[in-house]
Amino acid sequence: MIFYLNGIFVGLLILANIVAVKLFSIGDTFILPAAVIVYIFTYPLIDVIVEVYGKKEGQRTVKAGLVTQILALIFIAITVQLPSAPVFKDQGSFETILNGSFRVILASLISYTVSQNLDVFVFNKFKNRHGDKKLWLRNNASTMLSQLIDTTIFITIAFYGTMPIGILGTVIMTQYMFKFFAAIMTTPIVYLLVNLAKRMDSDSNISKNTVTR
Repeated sequence: MIFYLNGIFVGLLILANIVAVKLFSIGDTFILPAAVIVYIFTYPLIDVIVEVYGKKEGQRTVKAGLVTQILALIFIAITVQLPSAPVFKDQGSFETILNGSFRVILASLISYTVSQNLDVFVFNKFKNRHGDKKLWLRNNASTMLSQLIDTTIFITIAFYGTMPIGILGTVIMTQYMFKFFAAIMTTPIVYLLVNLAKRMDSDSNISKNTVTR
């Protein structure tokens, strides 16, 4: 199960970077990048990994995600610079969607590294204190704190100096409000995946023991 969780986690990270250029609105209050719809699910996945497989496995997953994002950015930059074929008329659109600014990319990588490692650390602290009990508490506490740090770091690095401080703070709080409620809504997914991972690993161990006999 760990391989599926790692694969989904890394896939969501890459997808979030691709769809980040799209903005959407919820009423007149929320204007958000489409990436948040994808990225909010990476935190529950990390929590499931730490819950079932431990802190070190969670840290390895975060490192794998960072390396994969860097590799993706390198290869995207290479493909953007490749000379376009005469029949390809969408080079401008291709660059707009895939070739983000260096400042935004840097903000994304820094906020990801800090917040995801913080999520692993906080979740594991609660896990050591409560054991298998209160999964909902450590999941929400670690995710809500980490998402606040992630949003603050990203928005500050990416947009500081381009807008007044007051508006910058409003953008941070608006995005965080969405992520806060999203964290609560994804709690059942954490329980589902934890139970599924434990069951699959248990069935796998039983099968291995049967074969060795």
